Amino acid sequence: MSLDPPTYILSLQNNIRARPISWEGAVRAKTITDADLRKIKSIDKVRKETRRQTIEADTEGFCSLLLGGNGSPSIFEAAAKRPDITQYMLVLTGDLIDDIPTFTTALIKHPAPFRPFLPLLKASPNVEETIPLLASAVLSSLLSTALTVPTKNTSQIDEALPKLYSNLSALAKSSDAGLQDIAVQEYSVVLRTKKSREIFWNQRSETLNPLIDILRAAAGAAKDTDSTLWSGSPSIRSVPEGSLAGGVGLQLLYHVLLVLWQLSFEGQLVGDGLHDEHDIIILYVQLLRLSPKEKTTRLLLSTLSNLLSSNPKTLLPAAVLARLPPLLSNIQSRHLTDPDALEDLNALRGLLDDYTKTQTTFDEYAAELQSGHLRWSPPHRNPTFWRENAHRILEENKGELPRKLAEIMSKSWETDKQVLAIGCNDVACLVKEVPEKRAMLEKMGLKGRVMELMQEPDETVRWESLRAVGEWLRYSFEGK
Repeated sequence: MSLDPPTYILSLQNNIRARPISWEGAVRAKTITDADLRKIKSIDKVRKETRRQTIEADTEGFCSLLLGGNGSPSIFEAAAKRPDITQYMLVLTGDLIDDIPTFTTALIKHPAPFRPFLPLLKASPNVEETIPLLASAVLSSLLSTALTVPTKNTSQIDEALPKLYSNLSALAKSSDAGLQDIAVQEYSVVLRTKKSREIFWNQRSETLNPLIDILRAAAGAAKDTDSTLWSGSPSIRSVPEGSLAGGVGLQLLYHVLLVLWQLSFEGQLVGDGLHDEHDIIILYVQLLRLSPKEKTTRLLLSTLSNLLSSNPKTLLPAAVLARLPPLLSNIQSRHLTDPDALEDLNALRGLLDDYTKTQTTFDEYAAELQSGHLRWSPPHRNPTFWRENAHRILEENKGELPRKLAEIMSKSWETDKQVLAIGCNDVACLVKEVPEKRAMLEKMGLKGRVMELMQEPDETVRWESLRAVGEWLRYSFEGK
């Protein structure tokens, strides 16, 4: 899937192409040689076809000019103290890579194809500095080719790719949407192979986390805030035309979704991590609900399909809990026209239909606890559910579920107090139905926690905690 170059980079490149360079002065200063200058002038400001013919007539010589060889340094090493020449040659190199694929392949076969560009990534700590931006564009194009053609330079790819990812992560963390878009598009250029996706995932605290922050902003949920995602708001109609919540532009959203879609092809590797670390299913359900364009809907559906089919045991329960099945029915009524989107929609509905046919109310409740987030789903207020399942909840997997409940309730939930209210409700129901297990629950810290919550400012939490304590007090004169 080919993308147009970021506008920010295009503008920068056009500006540099128009600047005059004192080449003869560089020769007199012995920055470059006469031979270097002749080569540069033979391909600079000429027709593309003329340039191609010139390059193909002396491919080895031009590879040496850019990358060094035969005892001569690369033009970037020779002109290290001339930022104007470095910038100009980076733009020219990018043009050659884009226009002459055979030359790109020749560059990749050089013994050290990335060496001149790696130091340029660190030319300045300022993420907006021109040379690192241009160097990352050239390096991502070279690596994209190197990853997809047979090469002996695998160790050099292993060295260069993490450095490129680290450089791009700084752009992705910027508050400037233009710089973020550069990072995301260059990630996409290289995320075409299993190897590049695995390295990206291994560096996910750098690479992935800033992209998830962008998606959370688009969904209307601030970092570390889940209440908006779980409540299914806000509405896309409440934000400006051409953007989603948080001011995230539709193009940036599309490009971020494209990167996550590419990553999802390693579903078994990334699926559980995305779920545990980022609640990816809940986030994607909310984004799917808000998706304003069919192209974003297509990527969301395809990514969900990849992840759920690779991790059915852990992610299908999360998808049901996040109310994906009714949302897919709603999307079905929109009459999508994209055949790929329709295929993924039908695949997802099939997966979820097969799963829900075999699930019980207990499974639904257990999946909700395992998700780490509670909502007022039907089991919580259903006396029949508690009568039939309280013993099993306490005994399943040696008390795994009440331990998970204790873990959930140990958090403050500053932005979603209803989680604590629901937790207190569940404790009350368990004590009521299985009073002989009060000591077990107390050891897990649940009695102490519900007593603490009697002081909560939130009225609903206070009420539910009082009810839970009341159930405990009913048996205070009985032996434990």
